[in-house]
Amino acid sequence: MIRDIYQNILEEKEVRKSLIELRKELKEENNRTALLYHLAGDYSVFYKLLEAEDAKVRKNTALIMGELTVPEFMGPLYAAYQKEEKMFVKSDYLAAIRHFDYSKLLKELKERLDFLTSRSVEAESLKHINEEIRMLTDMLVEMEKPDMHKFSGYDELSDLILLTNRDHKEVTLNQIHKGQAKEFGAGVIVRTEDLNEILSIRTYSDLLFRLRNVSTVENEPIIAANELYGGGLLDFLKARHIEDWPYYFRIEIKSKMPLDKKSVFAKKMASELERISERQLINSTSNYEFEIRLIENKEGVFNVLIKLYTIKDQRFAYRKNSVAASIGPVNAALIAALAKDYLKQGAQVLDPFCGVGTMLIERNKLVPANPMYGLDIFGEAIEKAVENAEIDHTIIHFINRDFFDFKHNYLFDEIFTNMPARTGRKTAEEIEGLYNRFFEKSIEVLKDEAIIVMYTRDRDLVKENVRNRKQFTVIKEYEISKKEKAYVFILQVKKITY
Repeated sequence: MIRDIYQNILEEKEVRKSLIELRKELKEENNRTALLYHLAGDYSVFYKLLEAEDAKVRKNTALIMGELTVPEFMGPLYAAYQKEEKMFVKSDYLAAIRHFDYSKLLKELKERLDFLTSRSVEAESLKHINEEIRMLTDMLVEMEKPDMHKFSGYDELSDLILLTNRDHKEVTLNQIHKGQAKEFGAGVIVRTEDLNEILSIRTYSDLLFRLRNVSTVENEPIIAANELYGGGLLDFLKARHIEDWPYYFRIEIKSKMPLDKKSVFAKKMASELERISERQLINSTSNYEFEIRLIENKEGVFNVLIKLYTIKDQRFAYRKNSVAASIGPVNAALIAALAKDYLKQGAQVLDPFCGVGTMLIERNKLVPANPMYGLDIFGEAIEKAVENAEIDHTIIHFINRDFFDFKHNYLFDEIFTNMPARTGRKTAEEIEGLYNRFFEKSIEVLKDEAIIVMYTRDRDLVKENVRNRKQFTVIKEYEISKKEKAYVFILQVKKITY
């Protein structure tokens, strides 16, 4: 196939069509290798095609040369880029050059970017000029990686959205003691001058800012950009950061509009923000400092939220390692918070399915325990748990062992665990057997009146085992996720029965 297409190009048969076909085939690495074999070091056909009268032939030739990444292509591609007069092709040359080490071209690329952003552009050329500007910006940012602004707005009056578990918003709300806060559909709305208090709360999944003067923007990119900028976006950023240099952003759209239309909307809006801010706001898809989230509401306009990546979320800095079955740290913190009234300081705590240690670490942060033991049959998880605990400076005794073979010199006050779930590895029968054995083993390793806090996706198995064993009583049951059928149970163990 590659040979036939290449032969057609050599014989000048339907060249544009053949180049398009060739580009599709080159998506596979073995086809790129095959083409290089047929070329045998003779690249004259491509150099000739870069001079073709048909602009789309030049475009596709450049993109093919980029895919092949032959070092000798760099010079001819840049020369063709400089020479090209058709604006719609310019960004494609840059896309090809991006495959190479273009560090020696940085001065020239910067000069080109300065030229494009400092002159008036006719409306019919605007789309292609903006595309070239975006490509140049991404290439320069990728190579030079500008320093991120330092966040300093911890005492600025801020309007915040904290995204939380929808069924337990009160857990986060009750930890806010300064400023004003109330629940809403997806979490908690806060107005505060003490951001440090918010950053210490462990039970929200995301922190987003609202702009005081612009809560919504129109569903039209140019209007939306002007509403957002006019509503004080740049002033908001400057009030919360030290350095006075451009801010890099991306746009995230949550809407029912098709993906291609989202992309067009985001590009047009981003270009307009760059223009009206005189590039104090610069769009970058990879090295961005803040995200503009546009969320379509029932009225068909967009709610606006700002995510600042200049704020370092240190809440779960210990979580360097995880495995596929690991519980999220926010979920673990929520479970600990729900169980707080039943957790004893200095308790002897066991997690028989500890994974990478997240449950024990989050439990200990809320109510310190000592000693803590974590068991898991997955050796890699134990190794990762040890490292996570060391990062957190938390003492946990991790043992690579099956809970059902575990023996210890003393009994525990508490089991705090995320129960294994039904996966491709475990059948329903295996999980049922595991739950039966877990409850039997728990009686063996726990003290009288001990507590079990368990996160489970098998509610019925918990209910069944409690019903069949007089030693266990359900103190509390919380639904965590209806979609995932996830629950938290707090059980009390009564070993002495009458």
